[in-house]
Amino acid sequence: MGLPQVVIVGRPNVGKSSIFNWLAHKRLAIVDDKAGVTRDRMTYLMCHDERYFELVDTGGMGIIDSDSLTQEIEDQIQAAINSAAVVLFVVDAREGLVPLDNEVARRLRYVDVPVICVANKVDADSLDSQADEFYKLGRGKLIRVSTRANRGRDELLDMVVERLPESQPDEAASLTEPEMKVAIVGRRNTGKSTFVNTLAQAERMITSEVPGTTRDSVDVRFELDGKAFIAIDTPGLRRTGGNHSDLDFYGLHRAQRSIRRADMVLIFFDATQRISKVDKTLCDYVAEQYKPCVFVVNKWDEMVGSMPTEKWVNYLRDTFRTMGYVPIAFITGQTGKNVKALLNHSMNLFKCSRQRVGTGELNRLVKAAVEHNPPPVHQQRPGKIYYATQVSQEPPTIVLFCNNPHAFPAQYQRFLLGVFRENLPFGEVPIKLYLRKREQSDPRDHAGAGDGDHEKATPATDQPPAPAGG
Repeated sequence: MGLPQVVIVGRPNVGKSSIFNWLAHKRLAIVDDKAGVTRDRMTYLMCHDERYFELVDTGGMGIIDSDSLTQEIEDQIQAAINSAAVVLFVVDAREGLVPLDNEVARRLRYVDVPVICVANKVDADSLDSQADEFYKLGRGKLIRVSTRANRGRDELLDMVVERLPESQPDEAASLTEPEMKVAIVGRRNTGKSTFVNTLAQAERMITSEVPGTTRDSVDVRFELDGKAFIAIDTPGLRRTGGNHSDLDFYGLHRAQRSIRRADMVLIFFDATQRISKVDKTLCDYVAEQYKPCVFVVNKWDEMVGSMPTEKWVNYLRDTFRTMGYVPIAFITGQTGKNVKALLNHSMNLFKCSRQRVGTGELNRLVKAAVEHNPPPVHQQRPGKIYYATQVSQEPPTIVLFCNNPHAFPAQYQRFLLGVFRENLPFGEVPIKLYLRKREQSDPRDHAGAGDGDHEKATPATDQPPAPAGG
C-alpha cells in the first residue's frame, strides 16, 4: 500500500499548485496565471508531527485543454483521487462560490475518504466571512488559508494528520532512500514520458503526440529487482529564442534543475529525427555539470532493418566529439525493449562515479604516462608533474600538482584524461581534472603524495578547456 497520499483537487486557477509548493516549502510545481498549466500528477514526501505522507498536486477539474488533452488530465485527476487517503478540496475565497466548485463537490460526494475544504486567498482575518458561503458545499469544517500571507499552514497540516489512516507496516519501505535518481531529458516528443510509464508499469505520465505535453519535472518512484529508484521526467525542450511562453522558460529551468539533482542522466534522441541544436545545448549542460549519462536512441523499432546501429553510433560520436566516453543505448520505450539493460548499465555508471582510486596507484599511472609521452616545453622549461591525488567523487576529481599549469595545453590534458579512462574505473563517466602549481614549501613527490587537498584550481574538462592557470 505504501505511504498515504494527500491529494489536492479543485477547479482551475484556485491556487492548487501554490498550496502544493507552500506546504512543501519548495518551488516544485509551476505557478502561472494561465489556467491548465498543471497536467500530470506531482508528488512530494511530507512529514508533519512525525507522520509521513505524500502530497499530490493535480490539474484543474473541468479545464478545456488547449491541446485536446482534457480526458488525459481528467484521468490523472481521477487516478489521484482513487489513491487518496485524504483529499484537499481547494476553493478561491476572492472569487467566491462558482458553478464549477459545485461540480467538483459533486464528484467528491461519493469519495469514501476524508475531504477538507480549503478556502485559499484569505489573506487577512477581515476576509474570513467571505469564505462562509463554501459551507454550502457540505464538506464539514472549512479551513481558511493564504499562501501569500503564510496563513493557516500548520492548522491545515494538523487537520490532515488527524484524518490520515493508522500507520501500516509497509510504509517504512516507502521511506527508504532510492538507489539512484535518474533524470530523463531531451527535446520534445522523444518518448520520455512513455519511457517513465514503462518503468513505473502504470500510466503515471500523460503521453501524446502533442509537443510539450509534459510541463513540470515530475519524480516517479519505481522498483527494479527489489530496489527503489526515482525517475525524473522533464519537460521536452525546444529551440530558445523567438516568441516563447513562460512555460518554455519554466520548462528549461526545471529540466536544468533536474539534471543538477540527479545521480544519472539519460539523454533521449528520437531515432527517426536528426540531432538538433537543442540536443547539443542540452548535452553541453549535462557535460558542464559532470553528470554520468547515457545517449538513449529511442523508438528504435521504427528503424530496424532500415538503418544499422553503427550509423547512429557514428552520427552521435561525430556530433558530440568531446563526449566520446558516453555509452549509447538503443531502446523502444513503449515496449520496454532493452530498458532493463539500460537501467542496469546506468547503475554501474553511477557506482563508477563514486569510486576512489588510491594515491599510490594514481601516481604510478601518471608517472608511466609522462614517461611515455612527456609534457611539452613551455617558455624553455619542460612541464613537470610532481604528484597526483583524487580529492573527490561524483564526479571523480583529480588534482595534478605541477611546476606550471600553463605548461600543459588542452591537447595534453586530453591525453591524460584518456590514460585515466583506459586504466581507472572511470572509462564511461566524466572526470574533473585540475592542474595546480605546487607550493615551494610542499615537499611531496610521487611516493609521498597524500589525499585530502581540496583547494580548487583551474579545471581541465572533457570539453576543449582554456589553458590551465595557477
